[in-house]
This record gives sequence, structure tokens and C-alpha cells, in this order.
Amino acid sequence: MKRTSKLGSILLAVCEVIVGILLLVDPVSFTKTILTVLGVILIVMGVVSAVQYFRAAPIRAAAGKGLVRGCVEVALGVFCIAKSEWFLATFPVLTVVYGVATLISGFTKLQWTVDMIRLKMKKWGLAAVSSVVTVLCALVILANPFASTAVLWMFIGVALIVEAVADLIAAILMRPEENEIIY
Repeated sequence: MKRTSKLGSILLAVCEVIVGILLLVDPVSFTKTILTVLGVILIVMGVVSAVQYFRAAPIRAAAGKGLVRGCVEVALGVFCIAKSEWFLATFPVLTVVYGVATLISGFTKLQWTVDMIRLKMKKWGLAAVSSVVTVLCALVILANPFASTAVLWMFIGVALIVEAVADLIAAILMRPEENEIIY
């Protein structure tokens, strides 16, 4: 079971606004930076996995597959750093994945709204607006009516900011007990 907290919701919304703004300012550089950071994290995780493999007792190490995991993580990390252009070239596919994830998020917010109604909580309308905004943004992203990838990136940045602002308003205006629904 997971509890959503007001502070956690606010921090997540603020992070989404920041990411949205960065996508608007320079989506290509932002994406390359994220991929480089992800690559470095994967390389570090891979080295740690490999070191743990060699430090573990042979039987335990063989069962854990730490060397394989470490090699795969390092390889993925190097790929993220060296081939960030590949991710940019496959952006249309990644956009579909993002659109589906956004749609799932919208449906999660829809359940949150319905749960609030069933629990007779006030201010469920704020959650409903957030849900509708998220689902609509996801549907536009999945429909992809954009003339170019740059316009799509700008829309995703704006959509992320709009969703985050709706979530932020909902999180701030709700009482703590209304914001802590168990999932």
C-alpha cells in the first residue's frame, strides 16, 4: 500500500514544471544531458555490481549474476553516453511510450477522483480537472498532430507544465486527509 503525501505531490509537480521548462528551452540539449547522467549512473551501478560479484563468496556470487548485471549496466551506460543521437532519432517511438505513460497517469488520477467521490471527500473536482487535463494531453501526444518533432517537444513541455500546475493546485488546496488516499 502506498500513501501519497502532500509534500511529495508538491515536490513532484515542481520537478515536472522544471522538466517542462527545460524541454521548452532546449529539448535536444536537455535530453542529451539526461542521457549522459543516466549513462554515468548506469556505469557506476555496473562497476558496483561487478565489484560486489568479486567480493562475494563464489557460490553466492554465482547465484546472484552480479557480473552479468554489471557488464550489462556498464554497456547500457556507455551506449547512453556515446549514442544519445540514437534516442533522439527514435523520438517518435519514445513519444508513444511517454504518451502511454501519461495516459496511465491520467487514469490513475481518474481513480483518485472516483475514490474521493466514493469516500465523500470535498474538492474532488480539483482531482477531476487534473485527471482530464492529463488524459487530454496524453491523447494529443498519442495522436501526434504535429508538423515537426520540435513542435512535439514543445507541446510535451507545455503539457508537462500544465499537468504539473493542475496537480500542484490540487495538492495545495486539499486538506491533508483528502490528499492521503491509500492505493
